[in-house]
Amino acid sequence: MSKSNFFKIDNLSLQGIDEDAELIPLMTPEDEEEINKEELPSVLPILPLKNTVLFPGVVIPITAGRDASIKLINEANNGDKTIGVVAQIDSSIENPEAKDLHQLGVVARILRVLKMPDGNTTVIIQGKKRFEIDEMVATEPFFKATVKAVPEVKPAIENEEFTAIIESIKDLSLQIIKDSPTIPTEASFAIKNIESHSFLINFISSNMNLTVEEKQSLLATNDLRDRALSTLKFMNTEFQKLELRNNIQSKVQSDMSQQQREYFLHQQMKTIQEELGGVSDEGEIEEMRKRSKNKKWSKSVKKHFEKELFKMQRMNPQVAEYSIQRNYLDLFLDLPWNEFSKDKFDLKRAQKILDRDHYGLEEVKRRIIEYLAVLKLRNDMKSPILCLYGPPGVGKTSLGKSIAESLGREYVRISLGGLRDEAEIRGHRKTYIGAMPGRILQSLKKAGTSNPVFVLDEIDKLSNSHQGDPSSALLEVLDPEQNSEFHDNFLELGFDLSKVMFIATSNSLNTIQPALRDRMEIINMTGYTIEEKVEIAKRHLLPKQITEHGIKPKDIKLGKAQLEKIIEGYTRESGVRALNKQLAKVVRYVAKNIAMEEEYDIKISNEDIFKILGPARESNKYENNDVAGVVTGLAWTSVGGDILFIESILSKGKGNLTITGNLGKVMKESATIAMEYIKANAEEFGIKAELIEKYNVHIHVPEGATPKDGPSAGITMLTSLVSLFTQKRVKKNLAMTGEITLRGKVLPVGGIKEKILAAKRAKIKEIILCEENKKDIEEINETYLKGLTFHYVTDMSDVLKHAITNQKVKNCKEL
Repeated sequence: MSKSNFFKIDNLSLQGIDEDAELIPLMTPEDEEEINKEELPSVLPILPLKNTVLFPGVVIPITAGRDASIKLINEANNGDKTIGVVAQIDSSIENPEAKDLHQLGVVARILRVLKMPDGNTTVIIQGKKRFEIDEMVATEPFFKATVKAVPEVKPAIENEEFTAIIESIKDLSLQIIKDSPTIPTEASFAIKNIESHSFLINFISSNMNLTVEEKQSLLATNDLRDRALSTLKFMNTEFQKLELRNNIQSKVQSDMSQQQREYFLHQQMKTIQEELGGVSDEGEIEEMRKRSKNKKWSKSVKKHFEKELFKMQRMNPQVAEYSIQRNYLDLFLDLPWNEFSKDKFDLKRAQKILDRDHYGLEEVKRRIIEYLAVLKLRNDMKSPILCLYGPPGVGKTSLGKSIAESLGREYVRISLGGLRDEAEIRGHRKTYIGAMPGRILQSLKKAGTSNPVFVLDEIDKLSNSHQGDPSSALLEVLDPEQNSEFHDNFLELGFDLSKVMFIATSNSLNTIQPALRDRMEIINMTGYTIEEKVEIAKRHLLPKQITEHGIKPKDIKLGKAQLEKIIEGYTRESGVRALNKQLAKVVRYVAKNIAMEEEYDIKISNEDIFKILGPARESNKYENNDVAGVVTGLAWTSVGGDILFIESILSKGKGNLTITGNLGKVMKESATIAMEYIKANAEEFGIKAELIEKYNVHIHVPEGATPKDGPSAGITMLTSLVSLFTQKRVKKNLAMTGEITLRGKVLPVGGIKEKILAAKRAKIKEIILCEENKKDIEEINETYLKGLTFHYVTDMSDVLKHAITNQKVKNCKEL
């Protein structure tokens, strides 16, 4: 429906559809009386209409494309030509059911049937009277229903109010026809010649720009006075819109005249400039054509460029599209089509660069060298898509720089954190004002080559919105089978990304779309040990801070013991980002003393660290608690591993279980499983079954302000409960991690390296792990495992054998 027309006056001239069609007369009050006397058929074929509501007396053409509708029309046209017409509730449903139709419709008579060349059928129908569906008696091959007439409540002829409403409708209709440039003036004759008040209202309601719901509401109004008032209300609204549109059109026309005048003046200036030897737009186009000769384009790309350049040549430089077209062609020329930097496959040099820039991370560097070796042996191989996954501050982003340097490639990086618009990846269509290419092509333009090392930072922090899903857009970018023809909406051509070495970084794999994760080779970057952090601080962080703060290396001495003090007391992370900030504070302290010419000791002591950084944070350490129900567990956090304590106590009650400590759903389930396993196997543990019914159990995990979740505390909770009910001591300097099942089986968990490092920091001596986690221990450097004893278990009986001693705790309760 055209929003520029108030009335769809095309319906007045239906005879124009066919030269032999006869003119359909306007309905008179006498016609209405005759129709009202007619009896409705016992069963009526029902024709559903999309986006159309038929009113009594009104003639409309409809196009039928559905098989059921065509069958209905042909059968009715060969019979008494009477059908029932109802509107669909939802026009998007292609094959509606009975529940998808409005119950109120109009009996119609078929006036003419026309076969269209496209296979559809156009039928001209005239509404007669309203009906309501009583019961749907058939759905195949088309709808059939029993119906009942819906009478119309008409005001008395002498009703002055109703007469005034009708006159207002006529006057307003004529005014709208006069003011609208799109409605032919002949329409006013039709309005003037309508005698029936009911038909006048129906005619105008049918031809107004209203929604299906609004028209259906008018049709369903039984009282003719109320329907007339509603129609007048809609007309008033549309008349106000028409006046507003006319005012805007008048202003635009005035502005266009001014723009045309300015255009002619600009053309004259252009001619004068050319006469005086100035630069014209032709010079700009010729410059583009010269630049294109040096491009390594395929025939199709070159042909597309010439076509777009010709289009720009024919444009008026003053219109907005001209600048968009110029930007488009500039991008076309600036993109590195088939331009590659030569790779330096010196693997020994690459190893030196990685070792120079990153201390530790031996496993990560080994895998990167392996990838580079394969690229060296297979020059035609598509670049791998890597994902460096690990906690913040472990060097994921900087590793990308080192890879670029070792290969001799350009380095580009985009941050994807918080990105929620698909157009940021694919670009905007150049038909939009302010359109630009996506960030992928913009970065390649900046790099100047088609094979840079491209870092997609924080890929796990992508989000989606009504503007699209950037994760889905990246599927094409990161798929080696598809990215040779990456389609950017702005460029409108495929661009080859297959030689780009994409490196994504992520802190978590859980928030990455599974299909996207599947396209990447995951390289896990675990945290650093204290010893590694000390070396990183000495080799990289401290020299960098000294340079940035304008002091000299001889101005400060920071020993190993002091570095360990800062790491253990003032940072809590797997990486070194917080350590870098703390070192910056120490260096600023020295810089201040030098700048103010104050005396200070260049050798920083523990007392100086306390003075500069304040009190140290107490890290979690093993507590030798001789209390039943207290067990040490191992946990993984976003900043590395940590130890946690599971505490449980008994209180007289009815066997209820209480769980506290800001625990997540999975961890609460682990506590429930542990309690149920105790109940089911009480005799095996030497626990009297009646004790469980007489006492309430409270399990608590300290540091309640910190959210905790995951299944790895399962065996720790069960050990705590066994110790509680038996009042037996848990082995000293022992920690554990593992998931349990209701059958008492121990399942493997993740984050093993981080948990081992946390155990070492906490002076733990023995660790209980699932048998299947043994492979994780074998992958860890032996240096980190020194001083630790591991017990590998398969079920809870093994756990308790290693964890629970035969000694009772001090002050044990007699249960």
